[in-house]
Formats: sequence, C-alpha cells, structure tokens
Amino acid sequence: QVQLLESGGGSVQAGESLRLSCAGSGPTFSSHAIGWFRQAPGKEREFVAEIKWDGLRTYYSDSAKGRFTVSRNNSKNTVYLDVNSLKPEDTAVFYCAAPPEFRGYPSVLLDYYIYWGQGTQVTVFS
Repeated sequence: QVQLLESGGGSVQAGESLRLSCAGSGPTFSSHAIGWFRQAPGKEREFVAEIKWDGLRTYYSDSAKGRFTVSRNNSKNTVYLDVNSLKPEDTAVFYCAAPPEFRGYPSVLLDYYIYWGQGTQVTVFS
C-alpha cells in the first residue's frame, strides 16, 4: 500500500515557477515509479512526466519538455516536479501516482497507476 500527498501548488503569474512535491508513505514507496498527471477544468486527466523508481530515467509530455523537471529523493520519500515558465494553459490540478509493481518502469498510461494523491491546484494568471 502506498499513500501519496501532493503539495506546492498555488496561484502565480505567467512566467513564474513552482515546485510541486509528492510525499509518499509506506515501506515500498522508494521502489515505485511515479507519474505526474494534470487535469484542467472540463478536460481529461493527462500525462505530464514520469520517473523510474531509482531516478535513472525520466520522460515528459511534449507540453512539459524543456519547462518541467521531475526528480526524486528516496531518502525523503519525496518526488518533485519543478514547473517553470508557467503559462495560463498549465492551469490544472496536478496529481502524482504510483503503479502496483515494485522496481518497474513508469508509463504514460493513466490506467497503469493505482495509487493516487488528492492533487494540488496550480493556477496561472496572464
């Protein structure tokens, strides 16, 4: 069982940055890949970024590439998503998620993940 809790969201001006955190609990958190997703009002939840359990592989959506960076500190049971050069279209609830497998690879597929946090709101004003 893995519990996830996101934090770090807020309301910012376009061009500013935020650091989102995904704090995990449970003895196996550091052995799980983590995915970041977001859901804008009236839209489906979409993949943003992912990181392998050991931090040695990351992958980004086209909209996140070059602006967002995912990292993790397994000694702190925390995964981070640095979101830079924010745009109004980045306004969404951001979620982190973990799959059931240990030491597996992450995925862009939403259905691959079974553990989800409650989300953190990011609002970007122009």
